[in-house]
Amino acid sequence: MLILTTVLTTGALTLTACGSRDDDKNNSSGGGENQTVVIGVDAPTTGDLSALGLGIKNSADLAAKTANKDKTVPGITFEIQALDDQAQPSVGQVNATKFIDNKKVLGVVGPLNSGVSQSMQKPLNDAGLTQISPANTGTELTQGNNWKTGDKKRPFKTYFRTATTDQIQGAFAAKYLYNNAKIKQVYLIDDQKPYGAGLAASFKATFTALGGKIAGSDHVNPDDRDFNAVVTKVKKSGAKAVYYGGEYPAGAPLSQQLKDSVKIPLMGGDGMYSADYIKLNKKAQGDIATSVGKPVEELESAKKFIADYKTAGYKDAYEAYGGGTYDATWSIIEAVKAVVAANDGKLPDDARAKVLEAVSKVSFDGVTGPVAFDEFGDTTNTMMTAYQVNGGKWTSKLSEAYKP
Repeated sequence: MLILTTVLTTGALTLTACGSRDDDKNNSSGGGENQTVVIGVDAPTTGDLSALGLGIKNSADLAAKTANKDKTVPGITFEIQALDDQAQPSVGQVNATKFIDNKKVLGVVGPLNSGVSQSMQKPLNDAGLTQISPANTGTELTQGNNWKTGDKKRPFKTYFRTATTDQIQGAFAAKYLYNNAKIKQVYLIDDQKPYGAGLAASFKATFTALGGKIAGSDHVNPDDRDFNAVVTKVKKSGAKAVYYGGEYPAGAPLSQQLKDSVKIPLMGGDGMYSADYIKLNKKAQGDIATSVGKPVEELESAKKFIADYKTAGYKDAYEAYGGGTYDATWSIIEAVKAVVAANDGKLPDDARAKVLEAVSKVSFDGVTGPVAFDEFGDTTNTMMTAYQVNGGKWTSKLSEAYKP
C-alpha cells in the first residue's frame, strides 16, 4: 500500500511512502474506511519563476488542508503531490508520467507555463487524468492551433483552466494602452516562447485594429539579460511604450535598461505581474501589466482565502495565481465530492473517468468569483485587470470582464 504523508511546516511539503502494494488500487478501500485522494501539483518551485510556482504550490496545499479540516468530502482525505517542473517542458512531461503512475492521483493542478503544458497535455489526456491550470493563457491549449481562423477544436478533453486566454488578455492590454494610457505608438518585443509570442500577436492584432502603430518589433531569448541592442532600436523608432510578450526574469532588466536610455513605460502580461518584477527592476515606476481576474485583495470572496493563507504561515506569497490555484484545486475537490456522493460514499474503481466527467460540470462560488468551464475547458470568468507600478508596488487601474 502506498501511503502519502503530508508534513506541513511553514508551507514545506514532504512526501513519504511505506507499506505494501496490496491496497494501491484505484483508491477503493471500501468498508467505510477513510480513503486518500492525491492531487498533483506541477509548477516551477526552483529557478527564476519560483516566486509564482511556490505561490501555486502553497495555494493548492491550502485548498487540500481546508477540505480535510472541514470534512468537505466525508471519508476522503486529500493530499498534495507537488513536483518541480523548473519551467522546462521536458521536466513537465516526466512529472506528468509520475502523476499518471500514482493511481491515487485523481487530478493535476498546473503548470504555470503554457509551453510546459504542451508537453503534459497528451500523456495526461491518454491516461484520462484531469488537468486544471491556474496560469496557462495560450489560446491554442483549449481551442487548437487554428483558433485564429475561427476553427476552434478542443485538442484534449482532460485539460481545463481557471485563467482566461491570451486572445482575451492581449486584446484587453491593447485596448487599455490605446484608450486609457493614450499611447498610440508601441515597439513590440517577445521572448519567442509560446506564451510570449502568442500574447504579443494578440496585442498587435487589436492595437493595430484600434488605429495604433507598431513602431518596430523584435525577438529576444528568455535567458537574455543584456538588451542594449534592442533598446537602441526602440530609441530610434520613436515608440512611446514597449509591449513585451514574456515573463519577469527578462522583462525586469529589459525595462531597467530601456529607462536608462529612453523614458518610456514597458507593458506586459500576467507573466510580468509579480512582486519580483519590482524587486529586480529599480526603475519599474510607471510600468504596466495585465493579469487574469480581479485583484483578490479587492474581492469579498477572497477574504477567507487571504486570512487562511496568512494563518497557515507560508513563507512565500500567493502571488498572481494564488486565488486561481485554490479554485482549480477546489474544482477537483468538488468533482470528487460529486463522484463519492453518487457511489454510496466511496470512490469507484473508475474514479479518474468519473472525476473528469464531474469537473466539466462543476459550478461554485470560488475565491476569484464564479467558477465553471465552457465547452473548451476554458473558464467562464473573463475578468481582466490592468496594473501599474506606483511607489514600489503594483496598483490596480482597471478591472473588467472582457471579450474581444
